[in-house]
Amino acid sequence: MLQPLMLGYLLQYFTPPRTMPREEAVLYAAAIVVITALSTVSFNHYMLGALRTGMRMRTSCCSLIYRKSLRLSRTALGETAAGQVVNLLSNDVSRFDLVSVFMHSMWCAPVTGCICAYFIYSMIGASAFVGIGLVFVIVPTQAYLGKLSSKYRSQTALKTDKRVRLTDEIISGMQVIKMYAWEKPFAKLIELARKLELKVIIKTSYIRGIFMSFNLCTTRVALCCSLITFVLTGNDLTADKVFVVLTYFNVLAQTMSMVFVRGIAELAEVLVSVRRIEEFLANEEIAETETKSRVLLNGVDHKEGKEEKVDDVAVQLEGVTAKWVESLSDNTLDAVDLRVHRGQLVGVAGPVGAGKSSLLQAILGELTVSEGTCKAHGRLSYACQDPWVFAATVRQNILFGLPFDRRRYREVIRVCALQRDLDLLPQGDLTVVGERGTSLSGGQKARVNLARAVYRDADVYLLDDPLSAVDTHVGKHLFEECIVKFLHHKTRILVTHQIQNLPHTDHVVLIDAGKVKIQGLYASVVQNPEYAMMLSLSGKNTDEDESEENKSSQTFGRQLSRFSRQISRASTRSASSYHGSLIEEEEDEEAPDMMEATTKGVVKKSPYVGYFRSGTNYFVIFMIILLFALAQTLASGSDYFISYWTTQEETRIMYMQKLNSLLDTNSSAVYDELLTENNMTSQGNKSFNVMEFVTTNNETNQDSLSSGLYETETLIYMYVAIIVGLLVIAFTRSLTFYNICIKASRKLHDTMFTNLMRAPMRFFNTNPSGRILNRFSKDMGAIDEILPKAILDATQIIMTVCGSLIIAVVINWVYLIPIIVMGLLFWFMRKIYLRSSMNIKRLEGMTKSPVFTHLLATLQGLTTIRAYGAESILREEFDKHQDLHTSAWYMFLTTSQTFGFTLDIMSTIYMAFISFSFLFLEDLFSGQVGLAITQAMSLTGMIQFGMRQSAEVANQMMSVERVMEYLGLEDEPLLEAPPEQKTPKDWPSKGEIEFRHIYMRYGPQTDPVIIDLNLRIKHGEKVGVVGRTGAGKSSLISALFRLAFLEGELMIDGLDTAKVGLRDLRARLSIIPQDPVLFAGTLRFNLDPFDEFSDEVLWRTLDEVELRESLHDSLGLQTRVLDQGSNFSVGQRQLVCLARAILRDNRILMLDEATANVDNNTDSLIQKTIRLKFAHCTVLTVAHRLNTIMDSDKVLVMDAGRMVEFDHPHLLLQNKEGYFYKMVQQTGPSMAEQLRRVAEECYHGTIRL
Repeated sequence: MLQPLMLGYLLQYFTPPRTMPREEAVLYAAAIVVITALSTVSFNHYMLGALRTGMRMRTSCCSLIYRKSLRLSRTALGETAAGQVVNLLSNDVSRFDLVSVFMHSMWCAPVTGCICAYFIYSMIGASAFVGIGLVFVIVPTQAYLGKLSSKYRSQTALKTDKRVRLTDEIISGMQVIKMYAWEKPFAKLIELARKLELKVIIKTSYIRGIFMSFNLCTTRVALCCSLITFVLTGNDLTADKVFVVLTYFNVLAQTMSMVFVRGIAELAEVLVSVRRIEEFLANEEIAETETKSRVLLNGVDHKEGKEEKVDDVAVQLEGVTAKWVESLSDNTLDAVDLRVHRGQLVGVAGPVGAGKSSLLQAILGELTVSEGTCKAHGRLSYACQDPWVFAATVRQNILFGLPFDRRRYREVIRVCALQRDLDLLPQGDLTVVGERGTSLSGGQKARVNLARAVYRDADVYLLDDPLSAVDTHVGKHLFEECIVKFLHHKTRILVTHQIQNLPHTDHVVLIDAGKVKIQGLYASVVQNPEYAMMLSLSGKNTDEDESEENKSSQTFGRQLSRFSRQISRASTRSASSYHGSLIEEEEDEEAPDMMEATTKGVVKKSPYVGYFRSGTNYFVIFMIILLFALAQTLASGSDYFISYWTTQEETRIMYMQKLNSLLDTNSSAVYDELLTENNMTSQGNKSFNVMEFVTTNNETNQDSLSSGLYETETLIYMYVAIIVGLLVIAFTRSLTFYNICIKASRKLHDTMFTNLMRAPMRFFNTNPSGRILNRFSKDMGAIDEILPKAILDATQIIMTVCGSLIIAVVINWVYLIPIIVMGLLFWFMRKIYLRSSMNIKRLEGMTKSPVFTHLLATLQGLTTIRAYGAESILREEFDKHQDLHTSAWYMFLTTSQTFGFTLDIMSTIYMAFISFSFLFLEDLFSGQVGLAITQAMSLTGMIQFGMRQSAEVANQMMSVERVMEYLGLEDEPLLEAPPEQKTPKDWPSKGEIEFRHIYMRYGPQTDPVIIDLNLRIKHGEKVGVVGRTGAGKSSLISALFRLAFLEGELMIDGLDTAKVGLRDLRARLSIIPQDPVLFAGTLRFNLDPFDEFSDEVLWRTLDEVELRESLHDSLGLQTRVLDQGSNFSVGQRQLVCLARAILRDNRILMLDEATANVDNNTDSLIQKTIRLKFAHCTVLTVAHRLNTIMDSDKVLVMDAGRMVEFDHPHLLLQNKEGYFYKMVQQTGPSMAEQLRRVAEECYHGTIRL
């Protein structure tokens, strides 16, 4: 506030007649320099402190969001997409970084504005109110635009949430999308979501463009109005008034029009983010109440602090009624009574969707109990139905934060049948598995999941169907060695579909429709006809001589021989391919290559060229540069014109005074003085020479004197023309620029997403989803909103600086020397800063990805985490990731602030040089001095901001660089066949498959997982594929769909699939996959994303798979499917997959262990439907269990990637040294006999046919 006053006093020294002593002028110049230096020091310290405060606010909110995530109820978790939480952590909390800087401007700016207004009024009187009024009219306008911007920001956040959630789902379910050839409908979904998002972003961008134009024009327009009013009211312009007023208008416009309005906008955007965070924090939590689950340790209820009599009861449910969604009429559990004694093994069985898993969730406290009481005595351990494996070593996955007890650990590895698998891994149990366990097979993940539960020394073990994902003999080993023997003294509640294990349990509970239908000892339950009906058992046995126990066992065997319990239940969040037991390409092996790509700092193609060429062509880019240059020329021209006008008016006044004096006195002394002044005039106003005028015009009068100067009215017209031109060009420039940026952003996102959809599965298996999602959330957020503003800011400020420097050179060419020196120093400093800043920014981006990955892994395994009480471990891990990111961010803040402070000091030195130099240059007018010093004063903060913004552009260009990295992703070979090679529409018409010397690898340099496979499957044959975990069974499916690298010929109906477009090939094959993946949306979209079928056809298909009755009547096909299909049971999801296969009606069907998690009725239904609907199709069934494939036409036995046997199961059983015979024998004598009979019956039946 003192600077302009000191400037005014200094300019009086240069205003003729000069009466001020030079010593006084030196003091005023020194005061200007000292005030500028003090302002620089205090401002930079304030900025660093404010930014650090913002960083702390952001970090606190991140921690709060993560801690809330750990407490989300299952219902809230189902309604909250992981992408939404990622968006909160990436975009919303980043608003806190800047709001702390502008917080104080809310009170400081109005006070400063009032003081400036007073000083302006004291200088030019009532004329001041015209300019001040204009500023105070523009400020509310900008404030309104700021409010509008926050409204659009809120809408943008919702649209971005939706897009990121969709992208997250697509990345997670990519394998299923590729196998169904559903890339196009999902691309359309993303395209629509992106279009809606950009529709709002472009409005926000235009508002920002208007802001930036106001920043360039507000001061100049206000000054123009005030000065014109001042002159028209009969006042004379003088430099000491004009430039003091100009400086105060600069301060007023900066504080009110820029800082205050920006503060309002930032505050409004922060309030939007705060509201979104509040909405998330208001989500339902798991909270203990009277009727909820309570875990009692040592007989003491630690929630209520009172003792209860424990006796020998481990788990007790009395009249428990519960539902997942309060609005639903049906209860998930209905009046359930259950008492489990210590040391008991309780088997829980029932049909799909009966409420078996919900019973365990109620005991864990995940399911809110509305009526009754649920108590568990002692520590709990839990193995979830969806095996949860996170990105760490196998050992870390098993220990899960517990101390390493070598003896217990080895025993757990043994009983969980993991030793052989660990021997095959490159680093044994220290091998790092990829995110979501992508490098483990389904069976391996299930056993690691079980080992984690067993390693924990608990009192009650809740095991949710842990045996489905493993083959027969491993399942038998797990049940006998682990569940029965190792945990014999513990309480175990085993949810299972493997009813052959029920005779070995102490207590059997049968659940249907949320009610306990029957419970008790196995011997009593098996006599109840309801038991047989629920599990589709006939209960008949013709062999009268067998004991009761053998009768029951054979009954089970015969029924089970028809319907298998096969697939591994891998996490439904993961659609990753399973590579068998060997880790072909692990995350940690791939990481160095990916890390290298993100830390090089140089992309082959310039990100600047890539960015702008994405939005437009070179001609338009040239025109935009021209508009920027023209806008700055007009802006600097208006500044120079003020000096020019002031000099003209001062010249007019001075010579009129001198001339009048000359004419009145005709004094030679005055004439000599006039001669002296003429030298000065010739410097400032080349168009007018008074001496020439006087010596050549004897009839001197006022009118003829004025003819050498422009009329005041003409000058006003010229000034107004410059200002109007500036307004038009500035607004045109900003809006056109933002339009190009939005086009570039759209093109970059669309190209990146298209390339991602075309990338091979290997890319998704070797890159964590957090890393990929970071490109679509944080990086695209920066490109959409932050980068265009930074470019516009930097360009505008750098051009303003150039304009100021050019003006200084125009006034006196001598200033070119310090400008060149300062320019070189600035460039050198920027080069040093940019080198470190870009790498620090890169480091910040890289340390951000693990935060997202950790959050996603936590949300996937939330139930397991809470069951183990591992929240504190996960919180500490999250805090470590966040501390690392915060360290990188703070390093970035301090380096950039140090750089800014250095630039400010150098700018102050330059201003001091300018200020003091004028005291030794006697031939300048005060208008020129005022212009030079005001321009130099404005450079102090501006050069710092400009350089920092140019560095910010370079840093934000890292986001473009990271996105461009994905523009060069490798495509899958031959996605679309050329028109001349298009396959016939009826291909394959038979379904004959032939493998000729097939080798399959998951990576170009990896070992083959299928080795020299030669095999011919006739059309219509039903082939079962068996083998130990990791034998290459699921890899066979990958080979048929060409999801990996194939060598050799794979023929279907005589056509080499290598010559068929991948999308055509995959669309002609049907699969019921290992993971029944559903996508958020409607049931109709999940069945028919292409809208190929009528509602009638879809309803008929749902009837065939008996899903219709479980749908809500009023919604029907529009029934909402939550994120990952979490509101459907596993069995229901499997039936939806079956419905998809029926709709596709292809000649080849693959079942990738598709019925392990369903009850007998559903299993029977699936098998019946397959036999009926796919009677004439070639069916390949990958199985861990032998029951379903015993009636197959052929059985393919795989081992270590090789085919070891292939023939009818009955014929294979004749070879007692064969692999298949040994596998059957491992099921036990009774079961082996049943399997042999079924195979024999089928074989003789086939012969007779």
